[in-house]
Amino acid sequence: MDAQLIAFTGVAAGMVAMPGADFTVVVRNALVSRRAGLACALGVAGGLLLHTLLAVAGVAAVLAAVPALFRALQLLGGGYVLYLGARTLWSLRRTRVPAAEATATAASAARPLRQGFVTNALNPKAPITFLSLLPQFVPAGSPALPRTLVLALIVVVLALLWFPAVALLVDRLGRWLRQPRAARAVETVTGAALTLLGVLLLLEPLRAA
Repeated sequence: MDAQLIAFTGVAAGMVAMPGADFTVVVRNALVSRRAGLACALGVAGGLLLHTLLAVAGVAAVLAAVPALFRALQLLGGGYVLYLGARTLWSLRRTRVPAAEATATAASAARPLRQGFVTNALNPKAPITFLSLLPQFVPAGSPALPRTLVLALIVVVLALLWFPAVALLVDRLGRWLRQPRAARAVETVTGAALTLLGVLLLLEPLRAA
């Protein structure tokens, strides 16, 4: 592996592991069950795959060239994250989740998979970031497409390592985290974090308008 690939892997690892909406939504689903956490983690990785492919295809340049479209996607993504946070906080009005509801949620991987994918996919900053980052690690004179595909693959592999690891760690601590007081505290923190992230995402395009 050449020095540029090693450097890119380090930069990409930092970007993937940076706490944000993706991390929070994976933790929240992992508290439901290991299956839900892993499904959500795969959804996040799927969103990153979409962003890197868009960057490779150059579609992300359209978002950079059309500010109105970029702001619309920002508002849509912020609204979705805010919805997840508000829904989490609203669920705290009950002292406990009914057993049947918890079992049904744990049994289905579709909802957490969708939540992970949509949370990541609706972040328009990601393709812009990758569009500006990937070319920096393409050696002069080398074919751009094969190299950027390799870089995109590295990002997705890192996501497939990091987010499932987060889900498994939360599940490992599940016996303590799922105790009523601890579970309520974690749900409060994750709900508040998602709500705050959603508000910040909504405010940013409004300030830029």
